[in-house]
Amino acid sequence: MIKATLNSFRGIFGSRNQRLLKGYGRLVKAINALESEFKDLSDEDLSSITAELKSQYVTDGDLEALLPQAFAAVREASRRTLRLRHFDVQLIGGIVLHVGKIAEMRTGEGKTLAATLPAYLNALTGRGVHIVTVNDYLAQRDADWMGPIYRFLGMEVGVVKSGQTPDDKRRAYEADITYGTNNEFGFDYLRDNLALRKEDRAQRELAFAIVDEVDSILIDEARTPLIISGRSEESTELYVKINHLVPKLKPHSPPAGAANEEIEAGRVQLMDVNGEDRGEMVLRDALDHAQQNGQHLVEIDAKTKPAKCQLIIPGDFLVDEKAKQAHLTEEGHDRVEKLLAEAGALESGDSLYDAANIRLMHHLTAALRAHALFRREVDYIVQEGEVVIVDEFTGRTMPGRRWSDGLHQAIEAKEGVRVKEENQTIASITFQNYFRLYGKLAGMTGTADTEAYEFQQIYNLEVAVIPTHMPMIRDDGADLVYLTQKDKFDAIIEDIEDCHERGQPVLVGTTSIETSEYLSGLLGKKQIPHQVLNAKYHEREAEIIIQAGRPGTVTIATNMAGRGTDIVLGGNIEAELKRRDVTEESVIKESRKEWQGLHEKVIDSGGLHIVGTERHESRRIDNQLRGRSGRQGDPGSSRFYLSMEDNLMRIFGDPERTKRLLSRAGMQQGEAIESKLLSRQIERAQRKVEAHNFDIRKQLLEYDDVANDPRKVV
Repeated sequence: MIKATLNSFRGIFGSRNQRLLKGYGRLVKAINALESEFKDLSDEDLSSITAELKSQYVTDGDLEALLPQAFAAVREASRRTLRLRHFDVQLIGGIVLHVGKIAEMRTGEGKTLAATLPAYLNALTGRGVHIVTVNDYLAQRDADWMGPIYRFLGMEVGVVKSGQTPDDKRRAYEADITYGTNNEFGFDYLRDNLALRKEDRAQRELAFAIVDEVDSILIDEARTPLIISGRSEESTELYVKINHLVPKLKPHSPPAGAANEEIEAGRVQLMDVNGEDRGEMVLRDALDHAQQNGQHLVEIDAKTKPAKCQLIIPGDFLVDEKAKQAHLTEEGHDRVEKLLAEAGALESGDSLYDAANIRLMHHLTAALRAHALFRREVDYIVQEGEVVIVDEFTGRTMPGRRWSDGLHQAIEAKEGVRVKEENQTIASITFQNYFRLYGKLAGMTGTADTEAYEFQQIYNLEVAVIPTHMPMIRDDGADLVYLTQKDKFDAIIEDIEDCHERGQPVLVGTTSIETSEYLSGLLGKKQIPHQVLNAKYHEREAEIIIQAGRPGTVTIATNMAGRGTDIVLGGNIEAELKRRDVTEESVIKESRKEWQGLHEKVIDSGGLHIVGTERHESRRIDNQLRGRSGRQGDPGSSRFYLSMEDNLMRIFGDPERTKRLLSRAGMQQGEAIESKLLSRQIERAQRKVEAHNFDIRKQLLEYDDVANDPRKVV
């Protein structure tokens, strides 16, 4: 009854989003009414509008009154400099950003161009505008791409990047519009607060920020605070000593109920002496080995069938993959104390729990996490003798960033590279509290609606969903679920091979460098030409993306290709001409004609096909990958291939129970299943992770709030 009443009210008055869009529609009409007038202006007259608008703002201080003229000026400047005209939906997106909301615009709807409208309008105040991107590549790309619009209208554009001199930084911040990453803006704020003299500061007042890919920056990355640290006096020798000790410890296997008739089908993942995955082994082999080492089977209940039993493998430490933590068991404490005493790091008879041994426990916990939870080519890479973190959301390396609490040092010891001194925190801030320092904050993304509650609660930001300029015609196939990873990858290769033969370009999304290179090896065996984009080959990113939409091109990419990348069907001819610095008109004309033929060929083949190799912890990351295809009315398709052995299912789902149910239902190895029940289970697993991560962000913010009031005074 209540639901029906609510629906009837919505039918009469419209939803909140519909009412907002209707109100903005009146402003769009006012902007459109000025279009013909602005088209008739000379370049000089159009450029001089900025001075007139600034003067008008100084006189009456009413920015809202200047919106139609400012937006019309930017639209015309864009048409003249970039040959791009803002669509009405982009004007709506610009209005949403100007009023301090989040604009959810589908991938390919032109968020980058839409941001120029509120950026120019708010820069008229003379207080500066920050446009925040997820990485340096996009910051530089967007500044170079949109820069001609601003400069045509007499505005200065700056880019802040790591490695700049203090003078270069100050010049970038003094510009009317400044592009940069969330990390760079945040670290510059911390550095300014450590400066002893006012003239040593780089940033101006934090007036207005437009955050691109706002869900990535304000949600995903909000779990990790920004920290500026200095070296502590402690030696690094203990990290090396503890590193030699950890491989002597055995992981604890929790009780796993299993009927004897199911033991042969069961599998267990073990670790070798180096702490690395040894792969899956048949459980019966594990049982034989276990009995030789004093491990045993115990009946669950005397009343149950003797066949029902539990495998008890006493171990030295427990691993919590959900929380990414590792803890010693009671047996483990005894064993570690003995090993430390033998190594001369602990007096015989002393306890690890003694206050004097807190440092030992700190190093031991870090080493356990390094060996059991952090994997090379997944969480980090080793580059030029250094451990470099790989961002789990963007797939990019983060040079200069280090894990805290001794974890980075423990991983350095594990990898046999030079262990750097542990750092102590000098200044820190969470992304939540940094961005709440801005006078006005806005954001844009293709995937914000799923996190609307958190945006409202933490940042007081409302999400407005912007309609698409062209209808979406991408065909999103249902997930195909396999019993094993081998079956899944066999099916993926078959799908890629079919697309390649038909001339359809394919983008294969992976969640790690390791998977991207494994898949590359499988394609190599099939002699299917392909290109790989991951953190190891980031210098070829622009070149790879330019080619990714050409007929039959196969591109394997980590999350690097999930955000901010525009894959043009037929290849990005404009970017290619710019990269080759082609200026001869006849060559440009011929190249565009050739591209048109390739473009039509790709459209006839079905557009860009997206293959997901597993589900990410966040539904938004999956949607971002899908969003690379079907942009602005283009055809396209997507499908995710999953297995019951994928990390998401293994850690947050109940894969063994599901496997048994599927086997009883007659599902054979190599077969795929499309099931609403499984889809719901996958979504439940993702929701569990999202809820868990929200709790982490909330707790982090509560701690940081204590220090936030003094920041506002400073």
